[in-house]
Amino acid sequence: MENYRKIIHVDMDAFFASVEQLDHPEYKNKPLAVGGNKERGVVAAASYEARKYGVRSAMSSKLAALKCPNLIFVRPRFDRYKEISQVIRKIFLTYTDLVEPLSLDEAFLDVTTNHFNLPSATLIAKEIRQKIKEETGLNASAGISYNKFLAKIASDLNKPNGQAVITPEKAVEFLEKLPIEKFFGIGKVMAKKMNALGIYNGHDLKEYSLPFLTSRFGKSGLHYYKIVRGIHESEVKPNRIRKSLGVEQTFEKDLMPTSDIKATIKEKLLPEFYRRLERNKANGRTLTLKIKYNDFTQHTRSKTLLSPIPNTSMENIVNELVDQEPLNLPVRLLGISLSNLTSKDQDKPSGEQLKIDY
Repeated sequence: MENYRKIIHVDMDAFFASVEQLDHPEYKNKPLAVGGNKERGVVAAASYEARKYGVRSAMSSKLAALKCPNLIFVRPRFDRYKEISQVIRKIFLTYTDLVEPLSLDEAFLDVTTNHFNLPSATLIAKEIRQKIKEETGLNASAGISYNKFLAKIASDLNKPNGQAVITPEKAVEFLEKLPIEKFFGIGKVMAKKMNALGIYNGHDLKEYSLPFLTSRFGKSGLHYYKIVRGIHESEVKPNRIRKSLGVEQTFEKDLMPTSDIKATIKEKLLPEFYRRLERNKANGRTLTLKIKYNDFTQHTRSKTLLSPIPNTSMENIVNELVDQEPLNLPVRLLGISLSNLTSKDQDKPSGEQLKIDY
């Protein structure tokens, strides 16, 4: 009999917004958005009360205010979110060392073998959610399956404050019925491309051969061929290395003169950027400047060196990137990021595979 892993994906429910409602009882049961204001900005997170009006994360806050006139806007408090995230992370680590954080509010756990020798991943997920509630006052949802792809999908099935299991026996049947846009990693653009080929669910995708999918979608074609058959070999990586590290800010008033932009970068973006680099002990060879204009067009400018860029050179490089081309429109957002990162921790432990007991 084939051996399967036991993977849990834990996802906090409307995390940023829920933290604000927890810390500010006056916001409880009210539509709330973290980030932006009624005039400009972007919604970073929306409470479930706001979602009923169609408010979503990454939506312009102006549109969000139109959809929900009573929407409460609050500034994000990332230090607070990180504080709670660390509490949650400690709960995960009491069960397994194989924890792969995806962000502050979600992570994969491999509990195939675990610190308490518990046989059921379903019961472990239930215990973890209960402990998160007891220690933070917040709700979490969970998905349980034999690989990361299916666990991620499962965590969405019974949100909020629920969990779901996709067993090996049910996986293929489940995937055949799943709408293509619900497949983790297939966004709106890719879903439209697949729709144009007559692919609307897993069953439709499964009808196409591997040569056809790779000819249409390149390397991703092999990925699509495998996942629709319930195959996803990616292991839970506790020391997952970031591809980039950055900071960005949307401004209440547009910036225009180059001198204003350089001063804003120096005073508002670089200090936080340096803090994040120090906190993550990160070095990198590529520095990128992101510019979003007031007509919402976006451009990036990058410079790559042969060796890691020292902090003392970053301001000069950013200024070079600002001067690279004329800025013809007012600027509403600026961002700086470092990529081609190097890290001291390169270990990638893997989990032992045993017979699964859900």
